[in-house]
Amino acid sequence: MSKKSRKKNSNAKSFRGGNVIHPSFEDQNWHPLDEDIDNRRDKKYIKTVKPRSDGQGQLMKAINDFNLTLAMGPAGTGKTYLAISAAAEALDKGEVERVILSRPAMEAGESLGYLPGDLQEKMAPYLRPLYDALGDRMGGKRVRQFIEDGTIEIAPIGFMRGRTLNNAFVVIDEAQNCTYGQLKMILSRLGWHSTMVVTGDPEQSDLLDGMSGLADIAGRLEPLPNIAVCRLKQEDIVRHPLVAEMLDVL
Repeated sequence: MSKKSRKKNSNAKSFRGGNVIHPSFEDQNWHPLDEDIDNRRDKKYIKTVKPRSDGQGQLMKAINDFNLTLAMGPAGTGKTYLAISAAAEALDKGEVERVILSRPAMEAGESLGYLPGDLQEKMAPYLRPLYDALGDRMGGKRVRQFIEDGTIEIAPIGFMRGRTLNNAFVVIDEAQNCTYGQLKMILSRLGWHSTMVVTGDPEQSDLLDGMSGLADIAGRLEPLPNIAVCRLKQEDIVRHPLVAEMLDVL
C-alpha cells in the first residue's frame, strides 16, 4: 500500500470492528481524564441533593441539626454520599474552613501489599469512594486544587490521635472497620465549630468477629440528646433493586 493510501485511510471518520461501525474521534488529543472535561460537564442534575427515602431525609436533617451524627445501615443507602454532599455544601457556604476525610486502611478480604508513594498516594485506593462523591459535588478540578492547598485533608485514622479538629467538617467512612478504642479516639477529636459524620454498616465488618466497635459505640451514644444516631434500613437502598434483594438473603 502506498503512503498516500495509508494516509487516506488514517483520516477516515469511522472504522469497522466486526459488524459494528464505531465513529472515530475528530479530536485526537481527547482523553477521558482531561481536566477540562470538568468545565464542560453539565452538572445541573446534582446541584441540589434530595432524599430518595424517609431514612435519607432523616439523615440529612440530622447532619444539619447535630454536630455529631452516626449513620448506620446496609450498603447502597447513600450514607457516604449524603455525608460528602453536606461537607461540600458547608465548605461552599463558608461554614467550615476545611473538610477532613478518614477511612480505615482495611482491605476487603484481600491484601493489596506494599503501596508506593507518599501518604496521600498510599491512602488514595482506600479513599476512592470519597473522592468519587466529592468529584460529583464539586468537580474533579476543584477537588484536586483543594487537596493541594490543604482545604481537603486526608487524615488516616491512625494519625489522628492528639489532634483537635476545629472549624472542619469531618467524615469518617467505613467505621465498622474501626475498633472500639479507635472510634473513641476519633470521636474525641471533635473541636469547636465542627461537624462530624460517622458512617458504617455493622453487618459488613472486615475485622474479626467481636472486634468492630461501631455497634457498641452507637448503642452507648444513642440516648444522648445532642448526638444523632440514624439507622437506615433495606427500604432506603437506592442502588440497583437487586442489592436489597441480595442483602435480604446474604
